[in-house]
Amino acid sequence: MPDQYSNETTTLFHGDSLQVLSGLPDESIDLVFADPPYNIGKCFAGFDDTWPSDSEYAQWCYKWLTQCIRLLKPTGSLYVMTSTQAMPYIDLWLRDRLTVLSRIVWHYDSSGVQAKKYFGSLYEPILFCVKDPKNYTFNVADIEVEARTGAVRNLIDYRKDIPTPYKTTKVPGNTWYISRVRYRMAEYEDHPSQKPEALLDRIIKASSNIGDTVLDPFSGTFTTCAVAQRLERHSIGIELQAEYVKIGLRRLQISDYFNGEKLHAPDKSYVRKNANGVHGGAFEDQQPGLF
Repeated sequence: MPDQYSNETTTLFHGDSLQVLSGLPDESIDLVFADPPYNIGKCFAGFDDTWPSDSEYAQWCYKWLTQCIRLLKPTGSLYVMTSTQAMPYIDLWLRDRLTVLSRIVWHYDSSGVQAKKYFGSLYEPILFCVKDPKNYTFNVADIEVEARTGAVRNLIDYRKDIPTPYKTTKVPGNTWYISRVRYRMAEYEDHPSQKPEALLDRIIKASSNIGDTVLDPFSGTFTTCAVAQRLERHSIGIELQAEYVKIGLRRLQISDYFNGEKLHAPDKSYVRKNANGVHGGAFEDQQPGLF
């Protein structure tokens, strides 16, 4: 049986996602955010993110997605991420079971090695789906962003009977520029595909209310649960790898120990090599944007 840990708002499961999901009650979840392994060959604390074929990866996804749909309340929402090459399988499959309201592009910069013989990928796709397109949570006022037409350019809409200034805020479009988690950020944890708190902040604010229950079946560094906790939501996080369960226990302040081991935040060094391979001095905290 999976191990279970909890505090007042959060329940953390250490175990296989399919096994845990199958034991949760029907229509008990308000919001699911699913960020599974992408089948692109990354290593997650000993787990090899590789399936024999795209088809077998898709079939695995359909299994846990079926469980997530079962768990969603009639008014619930599902956000799902995967690789650009796998998303068409997920999109087509979900269209027959839920209503896809938005196909979101999470766009970010890249300071790593760039492609030289093709156009490199600088985004990850996110599907936003609901069970009932006529009855679901979407908190516009909580996620509005600045509208340049009204807030910056101060333009007037003369098409109306009475000319009116344009609104200064708007609902974000489906292209979201949010920086990836960098080494120097306070939220950084040791994980190959950590999602930023800003991304989850927008999703959780938009599609859940205070007191609602948020589920993340592939929790990783437990960013979903951490943001849900800050926003006064209940959450359930599931993670297979013990190294990442340790992060969740510490980050969510559930426990300072795991199997007798004292848990610590990453011990980060800000010393880097210069162009000649020589170590320079430590960076000052006030130097922004270097990582």
